[in-house]
Amino acid sequence: MNISQLETLIMISKTMSFRKAGELLNLTQPAVSAQIKSLEEEFKTQLVDRNQPVTLTDRGQVFLAHAERIVDIVDELRQRLADLEETPQGHIVLGTTTSIAIQILPRILSYFQDQFPHIKTSIQSMSSSQIYQQVENGIVDVGIGYLIGQNPGFNTSVLYYDTFELVVSPRHPLASQRTAGVEALGRTPLILLSPDTVGRRFAEEVFARHGIQPQVIMELTSSEEVKRMVELDLGAAIISKQSVASEVRAGTLRIVPILELEVTHPVGVITKAGKYVNSAMRQFLSDLKGMPEAQFIGSE
Repeated sequence: MNISQLETLIMISKTMSFRKAGELLNLTQPAVSAQIKSLEEEFKTQLVDRNQPVTLTDRGQVFLAHAERIVDIVDELRQRLADLEETPQGHIVLGTTTSIAIQILPRILSYFQDQFPHIKTSIQSMSSSQIYQQVENGIVDVGIGYLIGQNPGFNTSVLYYDTFELVVSPRHPLASQRTAGVEALGRTPLILLSPDTVGRRFAEEVFARHGIQPQVIMELTSSEEVKRMVELDLGAAIISKQSVASEVRAGTLRIVPILELEVTHPVGVITKAGKYVNSAMRQFLSDLKGMPEAQFIGSE
């Protein structure tokens, strides 16, 4: 048995196909078949049901759980050995929301990669709730998003605080008002983020607390999409204050303060508790947590 065979079985479990597994592992289909056959002969059991779509047998599922643990141990060993090098190096996968990726990551990453060119970073955009799932599953190394409640399986650290505001175009009837009552939320057609976002859940809490029946005319998956629709004066939105900072400065959007929305929400770093932290991640987290709040929320 070798690690390549285990990685092949894991990939088959994900793709449900010998051909697709081979493509992702840069192996021919006969090579994939030979590796699985070799495993089955060594352990004297059938691991894969070769009918379409390909699935693992009951014994294959048991084998898979142990194979994943072995591969994780080997990956950790590789990371620990790499840490013996003096220069921090490695690969970091970041998971964050679209608005955070656009607002703060360019400043952070440009500084970080100038200082540590041997550390490579990849960025995946998702909702804050998905960030927790991806960090827990090991798909994302470091999450940057809204910190949601108490999560004992994670280590978190606050970077800055954000608020959600009512935002309109300069042509909207509310644009000329210095402030508005919470009841305005019930009279105004709203463009909201999708239900799996922190901003939408907060808005729903405000609606429920004050007995408001919102007029939701559009649901979108990212803050950038919401902002563009509001700039076209298709409706108002409840959205992150930091995400609209540049548009407010440019005059294409206006914030209408509503007292009941003035609740701060922490934005911070999310990592999996107990996970081995390689030199690249240690350096990145150290620099990130050491940056002053103004680095994240200051005007550009």
